[in-house]
Amino acid sequence: MAAIPYSSLPLQFLFFLLLSGSFLQTRTLSTDQTVKTFIFRIDSQSKPSIFPTHYHWYSSEFASPVQILHTYDTVFHGFSATLSPDQAASLSRHPSVLAVIEDQRRQLHTTRSPQFLGLRNQQGLWSESDYGSDVIIGVFDTGIWPERRSFSDLNIGSIPSKWKGVCQVGVKFTAKNCNKKIIGARFFSKGHEAAGGSAGPIGGGINETVEFMSPRDADGHGTHTASTAAGRHAFRASMEGYAAGVAKGVAPKARLAVYKVCWKNAGCFDSDILAAFDAAVNDGVDVISISIGGGDGISSPYYLDPIAIGSYGAASRGVFVSSSAGNDGPNGMSVTNLAPWIVTVGAGTIDRNFPAEVRLGDGRRLSGVSLYAGAPLSEKMYPLIYPGKSGVLSASLCMENSLDPNLVRGKIVICDRGSSPRVAKGLVVKKAGGVGMILANGISNGEGLVGDAHLLPACALGSDEGDAVKAYISSTANPTATIDFKGTILGIKPAPVVASFSARGPNALNPEILKPDLIAPGVNILAAWTEAVGPTGLDSDLRKTEFNILSGTSMACPHVSGAAALLKSAHPDWSPAAIRSAMMTTASIVDNSNQPMTDEATGNASTPYDFGAGHVNLDRAMDPGLAKAREFELPFDCRIVLDTIQGSFKQEFYQNRDQCWSAKCCVYSESCVSGERSDSDCETIKIGLHRGC
Repeated sequence: MAAIPYSSLPLQFLFFLLLSGSFLQTRTLSTDQTVKTFIFRIDSQSKPSIFPTHYHWYSSEFASPVQILHTYDTVFHGFSATLSPDQAASLSRHPSVLAVIEDQRRQLHTTRSPQFLGLRNQQGLWSESDYGSDVIIGVFDTGIWPERRSFSDLNIGSIPSKWKGVCQVGVKFTAKNCNKKIIGARFFSKGHEAAGGSAGPIGGGINETVEFMSPRDADGHGTHTASTAAGRHAFRASMEGYAAGVAKGVAPKARLAVYKVCWKNAGCFDSDILAAFDAAVNDGVDVISISIGGGDGISSPYYLDPIAIGSYGAASRGVFVSSSAGNDGPNGMSVTNLAPWIVTVGAGTIDRNFPAEVRLGDGRRLSGVSLYAGAPLSEKMYPLIYPGKSGVLSASLCMENSLDPNLVRGKIVICDRGSSPRVAKGLVVKKAGGVGMILANGISNGEGLVGDAHLLPACALGSDEGDAVKAYISSTANPTATIDFKGTILGIKPAPVVASFSARGPNALNPEILKPDLIAPGVNILAAWTEAVGPTGLDSDLRKTEFNILSGTSMACPHVSGAAALLKSAHPDWSPAAIRSAMMTTASIVDNSNQPMTDEATGNASTPYDFGAGHVNLDRAMDPGLAKAREFELPFDCRIVLDTIQGSFKQEFYQNRDQCWSAKCCVYSESCVSGERSDSDCETIKIGLHRGC
């Protein structure tokens, strides 16, 4: 934010600033508590007229300028600052403070899929929307690798006039890295930097030896999600021969605005995410795609959830927000990003697979998956060992330094899934001298499988097949096995199947609101990749690939973001609620065998707690017949709106939970709608509200 010259400020303000600064300095020195970052929601109408801007008010009355990280003035009003817990508690009693939220670290929820959504060249929604032309998708993630073919601006028209954003330069990222496809890029690091200087439990900032202090992507996740949503057609695409063909995003002509809020090995901080929401809405995006969540199994109330708060402000200004449901399935009540104004996306399979086969010494063949692309085992049989037979948990999981090279050298090793990355287990086996790995699911993962670009011959097996291999070892004096790799297979049935990892309902905060909203392709998705790391993301993986294949609800979310861009382009007058309604009311609950969708984890029929309204079907969503244009309905609106917008109302509000919520809430919202109240939060409350309880 540009500084205002002191000579232009009123004399009274300068006098007040001196007094306030002395008070703040004394207060800071009086405590030795660990400094943390806190987000403050402020009643913007309380600003004394003596202050020319909210920033001057915040930096004078609440925190010193060096303590303030971000100021927020679009999706909500407030600021984030580094303070001790005592200081934050003291400020929370200020009459203008509506809510105080401690900054938290969040995690990322980590081709053929457009056709599987019902999209066809020169037909249907792609044709009607001109492939999403001129719709702007804001991607909140790890940045972008702009040189990839997926981000070419060849034959794309001029940048939409509504765009007000910037191309923020930084390490290895110049203004030339933006174009008519990547029309803007920003990075947000102040929350991370503050955490890095903290001795608290979430300390540890950005490692600039592996990161770029710029919008450039050092992780790969952001490049993958951005190209999934809006990548251009890229011919002869594949990941080391797998999934060969033409790679393309859901909305190939949509524009991309990149907001780097997540950093390699460091996660994503709420204070930076909120700043990105503020910037994106001001910049003029139409869609926000955010594949980020808590992942800790705890759902915060909406008024304490920065993603819920930021997305509410965005939705109230006509921006569609889609988010990932999380990867903690198949456990019930594991879904995250629960706010009803967010479209929460789970993951399903597509009709493509990468099969591999484990052949045992007794002749049995067990089916699995793999993306291994190195030298094959050439059908040679190798000794087979299960380190977990010793009873040592770390050995069964193939954790770092857990394997005895004298026992595993020259053998195929069985590793149990869990506790460490799947590809990292293969590296442990390789370092110990193993020639191959069988990755066995436990009962919690069931039969759900995802492919990985392993560094040694490896195959993932479901829980039943994994148990069969272990039983074979226990019953055989000299067990042997080999692994055969089958490449890419299309036309798989049944599909879609709800992915075993996809987070499930019911909604932990409001069970009456269905979450996830729907599912989209999220298993073994081919999309663009960074040049900074290999396909496994491991430091020791020196391979380079233009495309990579990943799985997760992170991959499902941008499919819906791209779908929203297509629908917005085809129907410019549709609200975010209408777009969501069109997708949900036309979603499919049957697979390509015309049978009810099944659950990958159990093989049984899936339920709305698994898939929400169903699997996205864009062939039907373009003309749904009926679309619900309102975002909310009373009386439920009252509860959610006040919970989110006015955190200070939560006590009164919950006391009336079983009384139609009407007394306070409807009077408040009604007065906003009628114009009797003029405060800025009324502008947010207006969305979807109407007269009468």
